[in-house]
Amino acid sequence: MEALPSSEADEQLTADVILELLANRRRRYLLYALRGRNEPIELSKLAEQVAGWEHDVPPDEVAKNEYKSVYVSSVQCHVPKLADAGVVDHDADNHTVVLADRFEQLEPYLRVVVKDEPENSRLYDALEVEGGDGFFGQLRQRLSS
Repeated sequence: MEALPSSEADEQLTADVILELLANRRRRYLLYALRGRNEPIELSKLAEQVAGWEHDVPPDEVAKNEYKSVYVSSVQCHVPKLADAGVVDHDADNHTVVLADRFEQLEPYLRVVVKDEPENSRLYDALEVEGGDGFFGQLRQRLSS
């Protein structure tokens, strides 16, 4: 994975780029799955998780065609778009992805759009952790202060 040159890494994401990146539900799900990870994850594992959230089933119960749809669109469209924006680093040789420095610019907006995700779903459960330390717990704390 190549790091962005420092001048590019310091550039701010434009409103148009932020809105385009977050407009697609599958890209948001990819970002939710990557959030909090420091190590690269294989795209196949990421696709299983996203497909599970999309169909509200455990990742190991995702139908092969549903998994393939997520994997192919992630490889061909969503991950390259996120990588071009500097939000993720993608290692095409190892088929792995990890969040990059520019994700920090996108995260506050991701915290806004997460409010529209379906409650009572596996995605919601995955983002909510006991004790309020999860994604939604942190969001509630920020909104109440």
